[in-house]
Amino acid sequence: MAKKTAAGHKKFWHSFRFAAQGITSAFRSELNMKVHSGLAVVVLVAAALFRLPPASWLLLLLAITLVLSTELLNTAIEAAVDLISPDVHPLAKTAKDTAAGAVLLTAVFAVITGIYVFYHPVMDWITELMS
Repeated sequence: MAKKTAAGHKKFWHSFRFAAQGITSAFRSELNMKVHSGLAVVVLVAAALFRLPPASWLLLLLAITLVLSTELLNTAIEAAVDLISPDVHPLAKTAKDTAAGAVLLTAVFAVITGIYVFYHPVMDWITELMS
C-alpha cells in the first residue's frame, strides 16, 4: 500500500508516466505494435460506421486490449532476454518464441472476435447493396 505522503502520491503518479513511456517505446520500436494499433483503429472506425451495439464494442475492446497487452509483454520479454543473454541460446529462443506465440494466440482470438461481431452487419450491408 502506498504511503499517504506527498512523496508516496508523487511516486504513484510517476508510475503512470513510466507506463506511458513503455507503451510509447514499444510503439516506436516494434513493427507489430504499429500494425496491431493501426488495425485496432480500423476496427474501431468500422464499429462506429456500422453503429455496433455496446456489447459488440465491449468484445472488440477486449480483443484489442488483449492483443496490445500481449504485444507489450512480448516486447518486455524480448528486451529482458536480450539483456540477459545477448548470445544465441536455446532457452532464450524458447522464451522469445513462447512470448511471440502468446501474441499470435491473442491475435487469432481477435480475428475470430471480429468475424463474430462484424459478420451479420457486413452481410446485411452487402445484401442492401445488392438490392
